[in-house]
Amino acid sequence: MERTATTRRRALIATGAVAVTALTGCSNEEPERRRTAGPARAEAALRRRLAAASGALRDQYDAVIAQHPALAGQLAALRAAVAEHVTALGGTTRVAPAQPVPADAPAALRSLAAAERRTGDAYSAALLDAEPELARLLASVAAAGAAHEYLLTKGARDEHA
Repeated sequence: MERTATTRRRALIATGAVAVTALTGCSNEEPERRRTAGPARAEAALRRRLAAASGALRDQYDAVIAQHPALAGQLAALRAAVAEHVTALGGTTRVAPAQPVPADAPAALRSLAAAERRTGDAYSAALLDAEPELARLLASVAAAGAAHEYLLTKGARDEHA
């Protein structure tokens, strides 16, 4: 006679399989949390570092505008864009005091162009460590920085020619 009912052995095997599955699922959750927490923490740190770099650049614009008010009209849009970069990266606070501003307006523009280049280089270097969504933002900000550098150097020369 064939038995179709559940035997004690089958019940124990099924219970054991469920228990192993449950334990395996529980033990995999902790490493998964660590795997996702690590990149999230790394991205947050990268965002803070780059927001600080853009914040320093924004503050440099403010210092140049304060020292050379005649440049305010020329620099307002560039400064506003840099301030938006800070916000996009989650930064809002002021950074350390800006570097000294040259007394000569063309030298002040060159110093801003150099600061744009350094900041853009930092964004470009960070692309290697960034997740895809953040990498797109960083590439966009680096491109904007290159355009700002151009406008502060070659664009300024063309304007005075």
